[in-house]
Amino acid sequence: MSFSSSPVVSLRDVAIYQDSNTILSNVNFDIDKGEFVYLVGRTGSGKSSLLKTLYADLKLLTGHAAVADVKLSKLPRKQVPFLRRKIAIIFQDFQLLFDRTVAENLSFVLKATGWKDKSRIKQRISEVLMRVGLDAAANKMPHQLSGGEQQRIVIARALLNEPVILFADEPTGNLDPVVADDIMKLFLEINNSGTAVLMATHNYEIINRYPKRVLKCEKGKVLDSKVEEFALMNGFNN
Repeated sequence: MSFSSSPVVSLRDVAIYQDSNTILSNVNFDIDKGEFVYLVGRTGSGKSSLLKTLYADLKLLTGHAAVADVKLSKLPRKQVPFLRRKIAIIFQDFQLLFDRTVAENLSFVLKATGWKDKSRIKQRISEVLMRVGLDAAANKMPHQLSGGEQQRIVIARALLNEPVILFADEPTGNLDPVVADDIMKLFLEINNSGTAVLMATHNYEIINRYPKRVLKCEKGKVLDSKVEEFALMNGFNN
């Protein structure tokens, strides 16, 4: 992990585009190392496009931004894997490989990011599975696990390379309230250990139960609860 004192995410005068349309403009915020931040807003307000820009799935065309000390402006495509090794991305739909075991899913990621020692790979897989409470699931196939267990595997996968920040796009969206609460507690444990989290969500019950800083996409702007007060409920209407 980097020991730089700079924010793990920093945006200045950024515009976010979807195709050729500007959906967010004049975006300015920092996320410090170890901070937990919610990202809310109506469907279509720009949440997912903002996240995609931060993990370089969409190009940054206007403004200046850095994530994990990597500048996104004019980031060459060949440098994107370097950024992705320093961060983690968690999706609502899991994106597990269903033709291989849990351990093979995790091993695939480690090998793709340069791990070669088989004993170290096996040890790291055991460590992250233990951290998410599924150390007995290594040899199971994804379809043998519940939705909540699959999401825990996704979180374990995200932790493999000790990211400085987790970007989570609706990670509890497909889960029932009890399982969603368990997953949220796991995110908080990970955050308490020093990993920053930016979590897009429509689940205002979780925000009320576990209040943190909120960024809200609304009318082409990003509002920041650290700077101004705003109503949350309007951000959850689809």
